Amino acid sequence: VFIMSNLWFAVLAAVLLAFGASGKTVTGIFKSEMARQQKGQFITKFMYQGGLFVCRVDNYALAAEKEARLLLYQDMDSNLDNLSCTERLARASFTVSLNKEEHNQTIPKQTSPTVWQAIYIDRFTCQKSAVIPSFADLSFTVLLLNTDSAGNPLEHFSAEKAGLYSFYFLLLLAYFIACCIYIQPLHHALKKGGPMHTVFKVLTAALALQGVSALCNYIHLSRYSGDGVGIPLMGNLAEFWDMVSQVSMLYMLLSLCVGWTLSRGRKPQFRPLQWEHTPASTAVAVGGVFIQGILLLWEQYSELENEHHSYHAQQNLAGVLLIFLRVGLALLLASILYQILSTERSTLKRDFYLSFAKGCFLWFLCHPVLLLLSVVFSEHQREKLVTIGVVLCQSISMVILYQLFLSRSLYWEVSSLSSVSLPLTMSRVNQRRHY
Repeated sequence: VFIMSNLWFAVLAAVLLAFGASGKTVTGIFKSEMARQQKGQFITKFMYQGGLFVCRVDNYALAAEKEARLLLYQDMDSNLDNLSCTERLARASFTVSLNKEEHNQTIPKQTSPTVWQAIYIDRFTCQKSAVIPSFADLSFTVLLLNTDSAGNPLEHFSAEKAGLYSFYFLLLLAYFIACCIYIQPLHHALKKGGPMHTVFKVLTAALALQGVSALCNYIHLSRYSGDGVGIPLMGNLAEFWDMVSQVSMLYMLLSLCVGWTLSRGRKPQFRPLQWEHTPASTAVAVGGVFIQGILLLWEQYSELENEHHSYHAQQNLAGVLLIFLRVGLALLLASILYQILSTERSTLKRDFYLSFAKGCFLWFLCHPVLLLLSVVFSEHQREKLVTIGVVLCQSISMVILYQLFLSRSLYWEVSSLSSVSLPLTMSRVNQRRHY
């Protein structure tokens, strides 16, 4: 665990510096050369329900001299790339002439949110043979605003992001209440130790990291709701801590399952249900963590070209491979647990393993299942469904595992019926202290 944590901290700086912001207050420079090369310089995109598009330029006299314009496209698709420059420009839904300091363009209200894209052009864009004079930089600021519940264009969130701010607030509130209720028994279990002490440490660390990720997301979205930019560093930290939580849980689950299998074949009656540290189990766990870590980083770097990226989006090859990895690991855990259950005679221990399997499968399969279900939803609802669903399902999975390992009634019952007790019984802990 500590080795993988050090690896994640080593790449933290590179991750934070590489990830870009996806704010909806966009600033930059209009470039005639880029506009000519790309048949229009891409500025930004936004999923409108209906609202306002605002553009401000710092030198509107120069913009008027260059005949600078912004073209707004609704549902822009790849077919436009095959059109000539003039044909492509003619497909614009709105044309915003930048001949004054600020221009406001109203986006009509739509029955379903639609992606709009903004492209910059000027009088040199379609004139391939014309020489582009040396102009001063033409800086701009673009604000993209959706309508709020009262119909006023004040909402910075794109339609597919709306609602996440409230979700993270409620999630943090739930974490706080749960922490107040369970911090004392959890602290007691961690302080007492026992055969499953490492499990509690990893579970607690993973849950804490998920809470920190939610807090970073909330801070970023809170600022974002006011200025359309937010704190990009906090958004990147949220993704990073979420990834560390993911690999920590993966290491724990793989180590437990493989360790239990090896333990049953070697000494089935003396150390049941404990975290077995063997070269084989460590190699499997570290290998799975390494592969998932590489895919997570690859996925994020692949999204750098896009203005909008999300850890749960799975919109590239790395994301698809991550889904296959999760399904493959779920099948691996299923086969390991099946081997254990097929030879286990104790009903109580079988219930223990079955409950553990529920937590494992919920953790690994919630993401692939939610991605499949999201296909039937509208485009603006898919990301929210997957993001909220994955966070909630993985939190529930942690709760299931906590209840399983902290359950006093099951341990006491087994302890009274068998000389081989489950972990965290008082008799078992006291016996091990004499060793």
